Amino acid sequence: MSGTVRLTMAQALVRCLAAQKMRDEVSGELLPLFGGVFAIFGHGNVAALGEALHAERDRLPTYRAHNEQAMANAAIAYAKAHMRRRMMAVTSSIGPGATNLVTSAALAHVNRLPVLLLPGDIFISRAPDPVLQQLEDFADGTVSVNDCLRPVSRYFDRIVKPEQLLSALPRALHVLTDPALCGPVTLALPQDVQAEAWDWPPGFFAERVHDFRRPTPAANEIAAATRQLRAAKRPVLIAGGGVLYAGAAAALRDFVDAHGVPVAETQAGKGALAWDHPLQLGPAGVCGSSAANDLLAEADAVLAIGTRLQDFTTGSNALYCNAQIVTLNVNSYDARKGGGPEILADARLGLDALSDALGNWRADAAWRTRAGQQADAWRSVVDAITGRRELPTGTLPYDGEVIGAVQRSHPDSARDDIVVCAAGTLPAELEKLWRTTTPGGYQMEYGYSCMGYEIAGGMGVKMAKPDREVIVMLGDGSYLMLNSEIATSVMLGLKLIIVVLDNRGFGCINRLQQACGGVPFNNMLDDCVPGADGKKREESGVRGEEEPGGAPVIDFAAHARALGAEAEHVHSIAELEQALTRARSAKRTCLIAIDTDYRRTTEAGGCWWEVAIPEVSESSAVRQAREEYEVAKQRQRLAARTDGSNERSD
Repeated sequence: MSGTVRLTMAQALVRCLAAQKMRDEVSGELLPLFGGVFAIFGHGNVAALGEALHAERDRLPTYRAHNEQAMANAAIAYAKAHMRRRMMAVTSSIGPGATNLVTSAALAHVNRLPVLLLPGDIFISRAPDPVLQQLEDFADGTVSVNDCLRPVSRYFDRIVKPEQLLSALPRALHVLTDPALCGPVTLALPQDVQAEAWDWPPGFFAERVHDFRRPTPAANEIAAATRQLRAAKRPVLIAGGGVLYAGAAAALRDFVDAHGVPVAETQAGKGALAWDHPLQLGPAGVCGSSAANDLLAEADAVLAIGTRLQDFTTGSNALYCNAQIVTLNVNSYDARKGGGPEILADARLGLDALSDALGNWRADAAWRTRAGQQADAWRSVVDAITGRRELPTGTLPYDGEVIGAVQRSHPDSARDDIVVCAAGTLPAELEKLWRTTTPGGYQMEYGYSCMGYEIAGGMGVKMAKPDREVIVMLGDGSYLMLNSEIATSVMLGLKLIIVVLDNRGFGCINRLQQACGGVPFNNMLDDCVPGADGKKREESGVRGEEEPGGAPVIDFAAHARALGAEAEHVHSIAELEQALTRARSAKRTCLIAIDTDYRRTTEAGGCWWEVAIPEVSESSAVRQAREEYEVAKQRQRLAARTDGSNERSD
């Protein structure tokens, strides 16, 4: 057809993705919106989509990984490191490749992060039905395994005719770049439709520049929030990830300086205000500092900015149950969680407007003074923990001491490092103890708390920030779940420093199990030996051939070397510091393993978190835990409270 371009659906998709641009708000430079495509090819995507990606490889690079979930995690971390302004696509084959993406899609959905998923799909023609790896639904012939991605996608579409891409792709791009809708998008690509040709309008492939929208606050919402804050005597601000995604760190600092409101932070918002700011209280909630939680417990107003108000932040809605919550959020779903005044707007514009409306108003002088004293006291606690180098003979270090060594290994107190973590004990310890002055210097995936995210996520961060030192910290449990992207990082020249804290099991859940009245069971490796009955074996090492089985002693350094990395096992904090110095000067990924104590944690800080305890049990410890649980629940806000009252559920 005259005036059109004849391409397959796959070729059109790839060419259009390569034409998408974004404008850097600081430099004004035009950059590709998509940093590339992660691909593991199979029979569902290699023939058509693979051919199309090869043709556009100079404009839209393709990267191969070793696990579909891992490469999607890397893509998500890449978007997070770019504060959602740049992103990646991920393609898998039909079948297990596609279902491996489900966990990552859920992770992106929970964390409000963009990723474009392009799984291969069944034949729409059904000529070879059932095709290899096809799931057959006995009641619905239109179902494929990709339908598993529907509930964990912000937008889902199956392209059953090439021309449907003309409407589906713009919708997908809208969701990926919209500040409120942002999340994972799935475009399922049937194998035969990928290969079909169509006559495309040239305009579909024209360069498009995405200037990210900043919703402005409504005057009446600013007025209502202003009235609430002016009436407050003891306000606290909670900074969430939305502050960082909006590039509002400077606006936050200006607001705090102007109005004297102390700041607590969430996992996603850590780094929005420098750790050494006089009114920086540290993290809020279950993994929170003593300073933040003490003040939040007494606050009469909480200004929650860019946060989902997840239970770790709110102490399961029992931490600041006497405070009126004012929310500032770009997403109306999240904004309404506070049950009080809400400002539906971009965090930076909302902070500026709210500051202007408050004028000369400042929090009470006594409250500001107390907040500063509490913040200083918390920093002293952190100094004492992370500064500990010498331990008694025979004492293993714990996470806090390892964190201190990692930070000291940088000549400027890790000012430019980016730490990546996700699950286990480390998120709590890092949120309390890691110090960053740079927005984006703390990359925690704790919305989904996905074990195995860490190494792949670190690789995605390194792709986004190649000039920064990326330090991945994880436990032995997470390492064993998903470590294959060590090989990918070596292959792609993406150097990581990986610190494995080996406490021989799921130490975090083991402690939770006992806190709920249970006995050690099925968490620590030594408690998983058949017949162990919760008793740790005295001997170490692997049993001999005459007595097969038993808890293994795993050499993580040897395993990492087998994947192409440099690696070593160290036995003390002093050795760790020396190894970190060597790792910083290395040219490729380095892993350092160290044995740690699963029993010791940072006792300072924290608050109650609701974990349901059995109502009936033969165990007296469980019954006692249940009694304490029922008492603690009396502090919770009414789940359905929307009238702004201070009622409780007792």
